[in-house]
Amino acid sequence: MQQPIRTLTLANISKIQSEFDSSLAMLGESIRGKTGISLLESLKREKVRVGPYPNVTLFEAANRIMSDLVILHGVAGLLKSKTFPFDEYIVEFGNEDNNGFDIRASSPTATLAGEAFNVAPSFFQGKKRTALKKLREKAGQATYKIIMFNADAPPANYMARHEPNIYHVAVHIPSGTIVVEPDNALKTLISLADPVETGLSTE
Repeated sequence: MQQPIRTLTLANISKIQSEFDSSLAMLGESIRGKTGISLLESLKREKVRVGPYPNVTLFEAANRIMSDLVILHGVAGLLKSKTFPFDEYIVEFGNEDNNGFDIRASSPTATLAGEAFNVAPSFFQGKKRTALKKLREKAGQATYKIIMFNADAPPANYMARHEPNIYHVAVHIPSGTIVVEPDNALKTLISLADPVETGLSTE
């Protein structure tokens, strides 16, 4: 990805989001007017040459960009709401794998590890299982473990079974709002910390 910054804070998140959104404006020009086999070949073979991933196909760019949008809007929501006691989050975009997890954060008293994805409802359960398995096996010592996903991914009437210290962050990309569950368990965990140090209200 052309975006060089991987540490997201309240001071830079809005600018990064704006630049990322602007970079998407010309996506799709490479398939304008194409249909049938020509369209399919362009989607799967032709480099887009624009946007945050100019050297991949539109098909691959779409997969990476949709996940990046979950991360950008989701982390922005966490920073603005102060859901967790961190002032910055280190993230990985696209298909990067430098830090072990898509999202990491740390402070003198707590750590966070998270996986993020953007999928259709039909793929939600499989991606969720993969993300949870990775967190269980490789993030055992993290204070907070999260899976972050697009809010329209869970199937209708979906009811999650929550595990201790694992939180689901649903991201509504158009509005930039997030929902964190289980909310009551999170408030209980945070209430055990020093509210002055975490910067979080315990009310």
